[in-house]
Amino acid sequence: LLDELPMIYSCCVFVYCLYECFKYKNTVNYPLLFLLITYSFVVSIVYLNLKEPVFHQIMYGTLVSIIVLRSVYIVLWVYPWLRGLGYTSLTVFLMGFFLWNVDNIFCDKLRALREKMPPVVGAVTQFHAWWHILTGLGSYLHILLSLYTRTLFLKHRPKVKFVFGIWPVLLVEPPKKL
Repeated sequence: LLDELPMIYSCCVFVYCLYECFKYKNTVNYPLLFLLITYSFVVSIVYLNLKEPVFHQIMYGTLVSIIVLRSVYIVLWVYPWLRGLGYTSLTVFLMGFFLWNVDNIFCDKLRALREKMPPVVGAVTQFHAWWHILTGLGSYLHILLSLYTRTLFLKHRPKVKFVFGIWPVLLVEPPKKL
């Protein structure tokens, strides 16, 4: 139970960052902060008392939907050249989310099937593990998108580079002095 609550908290951080990324001043949006902290607290209390995974999934899915809608807005209307990064992060994340739900729904059947498979094949069908890998990668790509969006807004010059040709990282140059 406790290992799933950080998913709620980290999504609340994403929501806050995405809705505050177009501000120049170092300000705090107290109403949004209060709403997200209250949401996290209420979800935590209810989930720990009910111990109902579907409740957690719905609350988590609600936050992810808010993040997706804001991200789609950003890549469609604000920075359309970031569509590739935005859609890649969303696709990878949704693949993980799909596998998580398959694992939740068919856990007993998958476990029985794995017992009949060779160990290597059984290990590859651990969909809960794939959920962690894919949502971790999708979240990383989304953090990259969020950082890119924020640094662009602040008139820095961000560039995505690939370490060893495969791992994307963000390099940020300060704004040009005139």
